[in-house]
Amino acid sequence: MTIIVAGKLILKEGTRDAFINASRKAILQARMLDACEDFSVSPDALDENRVNIFEKWISQGSLTEFRQSGPNNDSFSFVEYFDVHEYELNT
Repeated sequence: MTIIVAGKLILKEGTRDAFINASRKAILQARMLDACEDFSVSPDALDENRVNIFEKWISQGSLTEFRQSGPNNDSFSFVEYFDVHEYELNT
């Protein structure tokens, strides 16, 4: 089974670069794990207040474990709105 986490975050005006910088530790930590096949926080090409999220994990358990042990920062204080979903793929 594969878990995909994908969607968008709309950030408070002018905070996109700060949010991406605050996300770097989590991105690096996730990518070091064998259970994480991809983890990305990317600026949107058209909307300067939006970032796109993409994660690919080998199992729900590994995603849950990362979320419980990942870095704790205040990055969600930048978020005004989010539309992020998890998808389970049976491969």
